[in-house]
Amino acid sequence: MISSTAKYALRAVVYLAGQPDRYVNRTEMSAATSVPHEYLLKVLHQLDDAKLVESRRGPRGGYRLRKPADKLTALDVLLAVDTIPRITECPLGIAEHESLCPLHQLLDDASRQVEEALAKAKVSDLVPKKRAKRCAFPAK
Repeated sequence: MISSTAKYALRAVVYLAGQPDRYVNRTEMSAATSVPHEYLLKVLHQLDDAKLVESRRGPRGGYRLRKPADKLTALDVLLAVDTIPRITECPLGIAEHESLCPLHQLLDDASRQVEEALAKAKVSDLVPKKRAKRCAFPAK
């Protein structure tokens, strides 16, 4: 339903939300979230461009969230790296379907509902309650 990039961005942001008092380096984040190091770098750049994370160079550098996790939604994170496709015309190119046919309207409604659900999901609600050094993300 969502791209690998969006999943990886959510993993990174949730991990950072669980470490609010410090900058986290990419190596630690990659290992903890099971996101390949180079892919994580790409995702972090996109999150930085969207002003969701900030970075700091140096031995105590790394990444952290720019805002508190309760001020960020899963939709904010997803839209920083991807889109939720919406249907505005018949994907089949059928001329008689000037407006959305019932099937395509149903699919567009589903996309809207996904968008609304992600907008309600605060990042703070996604952080594991148990404070562990590593989240239980699936292996690469």
